[in-house]
Amino acid sequence: MRSAIRLVILFSAALFLTSTFSPSAFAGRSHDRTQMGHNITIAADEEVTDATCFGCSIYVRGHVLGDVTTFGGSVVIEDQGDVHGDATTFAGDIRVEKNVKIGGDITVFGGRLRRDPQASVGGDVTNMSSPGWIFLIFVLPLVVLAAVIALLVWLLRRALRHSVPVTA
Repeated sequence: MRSAIRLVILFSAALFLTSTFSPSAFAGRSHDRTQMGHNITIAADEEVTDATCFGCSIYVRGHVLGDVTTFGGSVVIEDQGDVHGDATTFAGDIRVEKNVKIGGDITVFGGRLRRDPQASVGGDVTNMSSPGWIFLIFVLPLVVLAAVIALLVWLLRRALRHSVPVTA
């Protein structure tokens, strides 16, 4: 009986410590911004760690200590905006205005890059502006997957087809 009580106390203590010291317990201190379908605006007096947007755009007027990433949206880094990490967009544009500092790389897949000559970029600039890249990255694998599934269905139907005897 005592061992069962000790086991319950040990389990409760482990559960308490795990929930108290897990990363989600510190989520309130995190300054990451992630959105789906709603634009993110980082004001001039704001500082965030990372900004990620799915199907929306990010407007940076303040400071981003990490990376700025969009999927299907644009990144606009306005006057006096500051990104210490990378700025990346898939199927969207990046606009970098004057007096902007980006510490890392700029990467654009399937969009346009508009960069003021007075903007400072610490890393590499990669611009794959053709929409063909989006086709190669996203659509072509889906077409190949659909072809494989169609082949499997055809093979299964052929293998399970009942043979009917021919009567004369």
